[in-house]
Amino acid sequence: MKEQDGDIANQYLACESRVIFELLMMSSGMMGAYTMILRGGVFCNAQTANFVLMAIELGNGKWSEGFYYLIPITAYLMGAIMSELLPNPIKKIGLFRWDTYLIGFELIVLLIIGFIPLTVTDKVVQVAINFICSMQYNTFRQAQGIPMSTTFCTNHLRQIGISIAKYLRKGDKSLLKKGKTHTLMLSSFIMGAIILAAACNILKEKAIWIAMIPLFINLCILVYADLIQERHLLERTPLGH
Repeated sequence: MKEQDGDIANQYLACESRVIFELLMMSSGMMGAYTMILRGGVFCNAQTANFVLMAIELGNGKWSEGFYYLIPITAYLMGAIMSELLPNPIKKIGLFRWDTYLIGFELIVLLIIGFIPLTVTDKVVQVAINFICSMQYNTFRQAQGIPMSTTFCTNHLRQIGISIAKYLRKGDKSLLKKGKTHTLMLSSFIMGAIILAAACNILKEKAIWIAMIPLFINLCILVYADLIQERHLLERTPLGH
């Protein structure tokens, strides 16, 4: 059985491994806690709240406040567009995968954010995190064949419910394996948020640098894969793309 599991794992690229996604979820939990606690009390990892807040402000006749939300929404949209346009030109360079470059870019953005004082308007940081979360969400799509979201939890919770329901209906324990994977993702997100929430009281704006730790581990894994382990597979496209 272990040998069979190993054969299945070898079908996937390093950027599709579950550990990569667990670390991405942890970092995303940290970013969510950071913006919620220190940068305006908003959750920048997804855009549903921004659309709701925009509608509320417009409904109350607060036009300037309402139309402001078009800025983070546009930043998220641009992140999705850029993450679709850049992989092919990056592939032609032939050194690293787009996924690896993106993690490096995220590290740079978070490093810069840690230097931005809390006295600076929160909107700057919110837009930056909107942008990188969108790029990450659109780039890392499947963990060993299982569709994933790496910046928010709703779909993971839904998939856990589906797995439990299918198990209760069919009695097949193998159906719980997928649910277990999503549970691990949720746990990583929550753990990241807990750690960052505790750090915010001590490190203030620099607390975001803690979110760089799981990303840096991912960068090391992906760089090793691109340069050595999977050098001959640079042309292979991850599942879901």
